[in-house]
Amino acid sequence: MSLLTDFKKFLFRGNVVDLAVAVVIGTAFAALVKALVADILTPIIGLIFGQPSFENLSFTINSSHFLYGDFINNLIWFVAVAVVVFLFVVKPVQVLMDRRAQEDPSVKPCPECTSDIPIAARRCPLCTAVIAEAA
Repeated sequence: MSLLTDFKKFLFRGNVVDLAVAVVIGTAFAALVKALVADILTPIIGLIFGQPSFENLSFTINSSHFLYGDFINNLIWFVAVAVVVFLFVVKPVQVLMDRRAQEDPSVKPCPECTSDIPIAARRCPLCTAVIAEAA
């Protein structure tokens, strides 16, 4: 019975559930961005270059067939995913973390050497200066 209990604890730990949610959301997000690239971005680029789909672009050398159009589609998809993740995940989280650091600082500058030290420190670990207690 202990094995079943341990397995339940493992499954319902926060990081396992968070990881499962992240995989499902990531898969759905990847499908959404792939559709964006295939249905909107590629035709717009095709208007510029005169080719509505890059999938059929290829060349042949000595009976070897190279499908570089599929590579171009996947490259556009990769860049689109990277831009969307950066703009809608990385930057907002970075702004929130910066705001949180300003609201609730966990470090303070040492008055002698200006290095960051923990808020509760009474002595700087780098220069060993005694830090005055805040009034």
